[in-house]
Amino acid sequence: MADGERADELNELVENNDLTGIRLWLAEHRPYEIADELTRMADHDAIIPFRLLDKDRELEVFEELDPGQQQIVLSGLRDTAFHELLEEMDPDDRARLIGEAPAKVATRALAGLSPAERKMTAALLGYPEDSVGRYMTPETVILHRDLTVGRALEVVRAKGADAETIYTLPVVSDGRRLMGTVSLSDLVISDDETVLKDLVDVLAPRVRATEPVEDAARLIQEANLVSLPVVDSEERFVGLFTFDDALEVIEAADSEDMARQSGASPVAEHYVSVGVVRLVAARVVWLMLLIVAATLTVNVMQVFEDTLEAVTALAMFVPMLIGTGGNVGAQSATAIVRALAVGEVRVRDLPAVIWKEGRVGLLLGVVLAVLALGIGSLLVGFDVALVVSCSVIAVCTWAAIIGSSMPLLARKVGVDPAVVSSPMVATLVDATGLIIYFSIARVVLGI
Repeated sequence: MADGERADELNELVENNDLTGIRLWLAEHRPYEIADELTRMADHDAIIPFRLLDKDRELEVFEELDPGQQQIVLSGLRDTAFHELLEEMDPDDRARLIGEAPAKVATRALAGLSPAERKMTAALLGYPEDSVGRYMTPETVILHRDLTVGRALEVVRAKGADAETIYTLPVVSDGRRLMGTVSLSDLVISDDETVLKDLVDVLAPRVRATEPVEDAARLIQEANLVSLPVVDSEERFVGLFTFDDALEVIEAADSEDMARQSGASPVAEHYVSVGVVRLVAARVVWLMLLIVAATLTVNVMQVFEDTLEAVTALAMFVPMLIGTGGNVGAQSATAIVRALAVGEVRVRDLPAVIWKEGRVGLLLGVVLAVLALGIGSLLVGFDVALVVSCSVIAVCTWAAIIGSSMPLLARKVGVDPAVVSSPMVATLVDATGLIIYFSIARVVLGI
């Protein structure tokens, strides 16, 4: 069944108040499919199918929703169902939900938790919002380095059901100081009498709880890890950051970068559920900044007005020239923002990046200049075509340098590189490209 038909079917069942039909529909679909359809529905309608979910599936569907939609669902539940749902959530998911919820909802949520769950949640909420500590799970099986493999497996069997993951097991010394990790598979295939300190991977990566969560997520991706041990400032083990949470972090970070590179503020909610006013607010500020920046181009045209009057043919190539420069700059900026995000380049690589992108821009300019020279010669004559060709080379080289250096400079001063969006780079290149163009024209044509 197509997605549209599936959504229409559920909406029709809700509109007709067909509770039996809704239950059958829910039974036939997976949790992530149900969550997606609930997100597409009106708030008051989405509560009805959710209340009809079986208890064993309710939590699965709830955890597939984004925090904003979770808050809407919670607001429609009675106190008993509200507290039961929160109690069953993983501590890290619960902490992020409460951290983003209004104060009234957060207070109500914490008040209804059991002492043990409240303590874990409060501990996670004590970490900075975008730190690994907010996303790690404290529900783990911890093994002491002096245990034998046989005894360690007994501990895993006894405590594993209450842990979020058992595939990567932290091994600690006295005082919970992290020694390293051992995988469940290594335990299973090892001799029962082997001591863990002889089996532990002491070189396993680890992160501090206060470090940025995106960096930790990229590390999991780069090192192909199932989970990443998290420690405090004294190297004591405090939790595990798992790959499923890392994937969500990377997806959110990439979505945010894409929004900023297109000249808009990121919107975390599902697109279908976001209102028109919210989308306008996310985009209008950037467009206002860009339209103000674009006045630079108008000012440049006024400065070189006499040059245009002397050789009116130059005006024909202005759109082509600034468009090409903007595109080259945007390509470079996008490439460097992506390279920064995945750790392929660092701020100290700025000279090497400029050198490489400058040569890339130069070669692109030469290729495009040959094309411009041929077409321009046929349209306006060789002299103006030569001006355009030389300008294309210079503008492409300059645009590549600007586009590649701005994200790195932004990172150096503590600004998100994605803020240096493609439209912003293109606007800057437009104005400076015209200065290059008219300056070359004055030299070549002797104006």
